[in-house]
Amino acid sequence: MLITIVLFILAGLAEIGGGYMVWLWLRESRPLWFGVVGSLVLIAYGIIPTMQSFPSFGRVYAAYGGVFIILAVFWGWLVDKKTPDAYDWLGAAICIIGVSIMLWAPRS
Repeated sequence: MLITIVLFILAGLAEIGGGYMVWLWLRESRPLWFGVVGSLVLIAYGIIPTMQSFPSFGRVYAAYGGVFIILAVFWGWLVDKKTPDAYDWLGAAICIIGVSIMLWAPRS
């Protein structure tokens, strides 16, 4: 379970961080290397979820989507300095519940 969580967090940070670097390059006129490094990090994001032990691509990415939402709320708060409101936290809590059900529900 710990490896699953770590891989989801790494994938989320790679997706958000890589996307953010490309955003900075294209939207805020940062140097080209921001775009190049961001693109390489996004490639890593594509590889990291394949390390999950779950056999279903769809289930892994569906569960990851919930983790991504939670990480994006924290990214906005810590990096963009946009304080989440009660609805952001409620949505993040619902995502945690959904991800937990999808990943760890007993299945035969």
